[in-house]
Amino acid sequence: MTDHVEVRRGAYRDSVSLMQVSRAVQDSPGVQVALVAMATELNLELLAGMGLTGPGDAGPNDLLIALRADDEAAVDAAVRAMEAALVALSAQRPGSGGFGDEAPARTTRTAAARIEANLAVISVPGRHAFTEAMDALDSGLSVMIFSDNVPVEQEILLKDAAADRNLLVMGPDCGTAALGGLGLGFANVVSPGRVGLVAASGTGAQELMCLLDAAGVGVSHCLGVGGRDLSSAVGGRSTRQALAALDADPGTDLIVVVSKPPAADVADEVRAFAEKLTTPVQFALLGQGRPDLTAVTEEAVRAVDGQVPTWPTWPSTEEQTPRAGALRGLFSGGTLCDEAMVLAASALGPIASNIPLRPEWALPDDLRAGGHVMIDFGDDRLTEGRPHPMIDPSLRLERLAQEAADASVGVVLMDVVLGYGAHEDPATGLAAAIRSARSTATAAGRDLAVVVSLCGTRSDPQGLDRQAATLLDAGASVFLSNAAAARHAVSLVRQEATA
Repeated sequence: MTDHVEVRRGAYRDSVSLMQVSRAVQDSPGVQVALVAMATELNLELLAGMGLTGPGDAGPNDLLIALRADDEAAVDAAVRAMEAALVALSAQRPGSGGFGDEAPARTTRTAAARIEANLAVISVPGRHAFTEAMDALDSGLSVMIFSDNVPVEQEILLKDAAADRNLLVMGPDCGTAALGGLGLGFANVVSPGRVGLVAASGTGAQELMCLLDAAGVGVSHCLGVGGRDLSSAVGGRSTRQALAALDADPGTDLIVVVSKPPAADVADEVRAFAEKLTTPVQFALLGQGRPDLTAVTEEAVRAVDGQVPTWPTWPSTEEQTPRAGALRGLFSGGTLCDEAMVLAASALGPIASNIPLRPEWALPDDLRAGGHVMIDFGDDRLTEGRPHPMIDPSLRLERLAQEAADASVGVVLMDVVLGYGAHEDPATGLAAAIRSARSTATAAGRDLAVVVSLCGTRSDPQGLDRQAATLLDAGASVFLSNAAAARHAVSLVRQEATA
């Protein structure tokens, strides 16, 4: 095994660029683990967790490169792959033109003045997003803010400014949207139709769209509003704007609002607002005692006179019966993690998490605890300065190996999200990790069950059935419905053994 650690001073790269570079490095033959990210405090902690150290004076504007590979040749090949990816990105940047050519736009306002557009997509470090988004609003553009780690005070200011201008702010941390069939961010390929979504959730929106597509029901638009929009602080500002926009759209016959567990008072206010609209509105607001996303989808399918299908499953051919051990959930989607926790907690009791359903169930900073645990690897703190786990799965795969070595673990539940923006073949790397994890458990005399929630459509570039077959071949049980996957995982836990 050979390690390589390097810091490049002042070589700042945005998160979208790092997604592409990390993918190239992670896919290089012989690479066991790779970290290509800005040297933020969190990423330096991740470096230490890999058993590696870097210069003590590295800072968030420095590029951190850390590799562990089979040998020196594999390290050299990975570094070459990284350099090629960086060169390719540089070549894509607009340069200065020839004599007499118009200089490239340097600001959002300047760019907006040169083209006919009504939407700006902002993907810059969170501390800079406010300036660019306000520039876009002042230029008459609605805004999709892909950036995360934007202060909530700035989010409120932006959304108030948008309302004054009759514009919409989608985000911050808006990972998914679809406008008239055009997917933005992480987006699945779905058929056009007459159901519109307002989504205070990225993977929640993807789950609904994929289930609707499986039922033969299309989507008109999906307006993401950011995961904090239905919090007490933000108060549903963009949700109301998005509801009004879809209500005015002649191509939308039904609106579904999907959100992570919202603030109760804000949810009530949004329901009251929706009752005044002409277009019917259904709600998929996660929480104890509320319908899961699959149940809401079925309600929506019936509302537009569709036929509710038998949701696709790819069950493991191996006998799966309840076994001793805790349930561990390793998710890339925060809303999928939330839904799984709600369902699991009702049967198993407390679920420790970095996005806990209750404050007293919060994981410590090292994300370690006994008993049942579920982790959202897409949470802001785990994506600062590094690619989202839908792009770079390395942190999740490392944690899967650790869970396999833990004698107290009996069942692992994971999600795989397909579509544009996501890893081009997530199942292949995960399947290898699942085989290794199950072999580790078997060698220790244990039976480790792995259950996968597969969020995708048959038109996605990764191929839904091919991804499912790859995971099934590794010994996992695979479900299109995240709720069905969570319930199956819970059924495999021998509850009296973990009480």
